[in-house]
Amino acid sequence: MLRTHSLAALSAVVLGLATVGCQPAAPPAASTGTTAATPPAHADEHGHAHAASDHSSEGPHHGVLVELGNKEYHAEVTHDDATGTVTIYLLDSGAKKTVTSDAPEITINVKHGDKPEQFKLAAQPQEGEPNGQSSRYSLSDKDLAAHLDDPTAAPRISLSIGGKPFSGAIPHGDHPGHDHAHEALK
Repeated sequence: MLRTHSLAALSAVVLGLATVGCQPAAPPAASTGTTAATPPAHADEHGHAHAASDHSSEGPHHGVLVELGNKEYHAEVTHDDATGTVTIYLLDSGAKKTVTSDAPEITINVKHGDKPEQFKLAAQPQEGEPNGQSSRYSLSDKDLAAHLDDPTAAPRISLSIGGKPFSGAIPHGDHPGHDHAHEALK
């Protein structure tokens, strides 16, 4: 009888491991020895499914996200190829809420062949932001917009928030699965 229960228990463990092996690994929880549950998925206003903590590809303005620091902040980069307007929004660690900076401009550094180029995006404060603070920076420059789509340009953002310097690589091109047709809906 003992062997039958042991075999049944062993079979249940093996079956459980086989099932779990096909699942994505859950991140370890803080020092409790347990694992955290995977956050539930949700659909955005365009029907795209995203995990609740997934903010690695697209921001609230449908731009690409740049991690700043150790996920302290994010910069969301949008650009309009038709007008050449590049806009950067400063966001919190969850890439959901705006964060302001007293910096009058943000710099984007790119390579054009072997020649480095710098572009300065001026502060464009949004309604309700404190005087001398901005969460939005913008520049209309078709060359910069083209560099953001060029995989050899290696664009990098450089800025300060609260007097602390931050920089990060800007991913080039569109994000997978989005055709930006929703931009016309605004």
